[in-house]
Amino acid sequence: MIRGINRHIIEVTKTDNIYYERAILIVRPEFTGEEKRLLEKEACKMLKEMNAPAVIKNKRQLLKRIMFLALSALAGVVTTLCFINVF
Repeated sequence: MIRGINRHIIEVTKTDNIYYERAILIVRPEFTGEEKRLLEKEACKMLKEMNAPAVIKNKRQLLKRIMFLALSALAGVVTTLCFINVF
């Protein structure tokens, strides 16, 4: 999963994320003396918490809104037709 650690850089080659192939993380100078395991653990934890890029989220939200409006319009048409047929 983690390819290697060099003094200030961690490269994660297997991110377990459908959007990202690999990640390169730069360690802050004050934490370069930390244990290798701790840095690896925190890198993996951070990558697992990452979500889809904002562009993809916005497209999904737009699609949901369009579907909601279409269903609302369809419900309005059906209600109107039922009301016309009753009276």
